[in-house]
Amino acid sequence: MSDYNKLNNITGWIIFILATTVYALTVEPTASFWDCGEFIAVSYKLEVPHPPGAPFFLLLGRLFSFLAMGDVEQVAYWINMLSVVSSGFTVLFLFWSITHLAKKLVAPGTEYTNLVVIGSGLIGALAYTFSDSFWFSAVEAEVYGMSSFFTAFVVWAILKWENIKDPSDENRWMILIAYMVGLSIGVHLLNLVTVPALALIYYFKKREKVSTRGIITTMIASGAIVMIIMEGVIPGLPSFAGKMEIFFVNNLGLPFGSGIVFFIALFLGSLIYGIYYSIRTSNATLNTILVSFAFIVIGYSSYSIVLIRSNYNPPIDENNPEDVLSYVSYLKREQYGSRPLLHGQLFTADIVDQKKGAPVYTKGEEEYEISDYKLEYVYDPDHTTILPRAYSNQPGHVQRYREILGLKNGE
Repeated sequence: MSDYNKLNNITGWIIFILATTVYALTVEPTASFWDCGEFIAVSYKLEVPHPPGAPFFLLLGRLFSFLAMGDVEQVAYWINMLSVVSSGFTVLFLFWSITHLAKKLVAPGTEYTNLVVIGSGLIGALAYTFSDSFWFSAVEAEVYGMSSFFTAFVVWAILKWENIKDPSDENRWMILIAYMVGLSIGVHLLNLVTVPALALIYYFKKREKVSTRGIITTMIASGAIVMIIMEGVIPGLPSFAGKMEIFFVNNLGLPFGSGIVFFIALFLGSLIYGIYYSIRTSNATLNTILVSFAFIVIGYSSYSIVLIRSNYNPPIDENNPEDVLSYVSYLKREQYGSRPLLHGQLFTADIVDQKKGAPVYTKGEEEYEISDYKLEYVYDPDHTTILPRAYSNQPGHVQRYREILGLKNGE
């Protein structure tokens, strides 16, 4: 190991110890007055929190609660310590990411190279360590500390991957990154914002000639990957399984759960065959893509705990997602309503009509029954626009919009 690598590793672990110590000394002894109390309670007994949940965080929180050694009054403290440890590792991988990038900017052999590179990492990591927003999340039982850890790890891993020359080792690191992204879904979706950056690093390493067209294509492809995960994997797979379940039960007269069993068999069978086909045809690219997708799904499978625990009817069982249909609603955060992202109303728009939307199914005695229909509001077209941002008609939001835009009442 070179002197620089040794110095980089040792300094990184010193920063980790420093950050973890600071957070451990300032950790909340009980619960903060917001979602933290809920996360502590549901982690302690593996219950079901508000949508869309954070099942992997709950599983690790449950493990940390064992450190209370049966003392219920210490459970909150130890679950808070989960964020402490996660945040300490966040700072560690942030330091290593900064030194990796700084080393690229400093010419090799320049005097004081190691000092400049390590100093850059120290300043960046310590600034983040003591920043208000991160410090607050590092000392309480919220998902943001652990989510930051996954984000920092994935960025560090792709930078590590950048230096690997052996294609087989490259693929292993890609699969590791995919698995960590899958696990992070069970904590928070923040990790997905790293995908465009990862795609650009991949592009610059693999392409000898860089072009504007290539960069734009890479960004479009990375956006497609994010959408596949956000829409195709997270709610998409359960949604398709729900439609198949309704068809098998209501149309074919088969028992409850038959559609789900068929969907799982079809999905896993297709994925396994695709991996087998990639091996048989020696298609390394296809194999890496399919295995990476499989590991994203494996990581995402932590969400099965929501269904399992809800069926035991724990004291905290928000939305009661016991079957696949209520589970899909839980994942889609339907209780919060929707917001117009690409096209929709301004806050000044009046509702001119209502339309009957998609049916809402509930489990009956022998089949799934329509219990209601979703309502879709039709707004005055003269007050709609593309990419609306001031759209909420809640009184407090409307007042704030007017303050920001300098509008008087009635304008």
